[in-house]
Amino acid sequence: MTTYLDADTLPIRNTGAIRLYNAEAFEGMRKACQLTARCLDGLVDLVKPGVTTAELDDYVFRFAMDADAIPATLHYRGYRYSSCTSINHVVCHGMPNDKPLREGDIVNIDVTLIVDGYYGDSSRMYPVGKLKRAAERLCEVTYQSLLLGIEAVRPGGHMGDIGAAIQEYAEGERCSVVRDFCGHGVGRLFHDAPNVLHYGRRGEGIEMRPGMIFTIEPMINIGRPHVKILNDGWTAVTRDRSLSAQYEHTVGVTETGCEVFTLSPKGLDMPGFPAGSGAAE
Repeated sequence: MTTYLDADTLPIRNTGAIRLYNAEAFEGMRKACQLTARCLDGLVDLVKPGVTTAELDDYVFRFAMDADAIPATLHYRGYRYSSCTSINHVVCHGMPNDKPLREGDIVNIDVTLIVDGYYGDSSRMYPVGKLKRAAERLCEVTYQSLLLGIEAVRPGGHMGDIGAAIQEYAEGERCSVVRDFCGHGVGRLFHDAPNVLHYGRRGEGIEMRPGMIFTIEPMINIGRPHVKILNDGWTAVTRDRSLSAQYEHTVGVTETGCEVFTLSPKGLDMPGFPAGSGAAE
């Protein structure tokens, strides 16, 4: 049985209960999430051939410090970086390093900034130079999957509605949905209940109620959905080494629908793909 409780009555740890946040908390999330969105906006012009993901991670750290924010991933369970940078066949949790990005790479940059105790969590795909059409199309499909998942968020709906919307579209586009990772509750905790699956059946799962806050972050593969974790204990890659992409927003359930907290203030939620961009074949 699902338990829903006022967030202010719960300890700052994952109890399994669904936290329902008030208007003050929604305002706190807007502040944290918009700072994260501005950080992701700032990365758009930095991602190019020859740049290292370590340099991009340094930008995230300095951005956070200048804004009196805390990168949530830094020292989280032993993780040593301020962001996750997942390139090509890396599904998620890629660790920044000194290897230069190459023309045609795609890289997901995942950033969570803590502001006044609230966690703003979001990620985007960034093209490195000119992409082959297959890579560009995968990013387009993944972004559209995220939007369709967000459209399913409403009070009285079910979490399965989100997963079904993503799965039906992605598989209809001959892509696969990663099942090993999911979205999650967020707010005063980095990872909280509920889990947000990116596959499922409509009408099933936890009922959505006003005040819930969680991420939707589909990971879509151009090949099969299976992943494996590398020896570093963090980096998840596709088993068949096919390309993978991910987009993530943090959303809150309102009385009438949902609010997307992490929208780009510059309209760069899908950076690098303007109309008529003319990707390489």
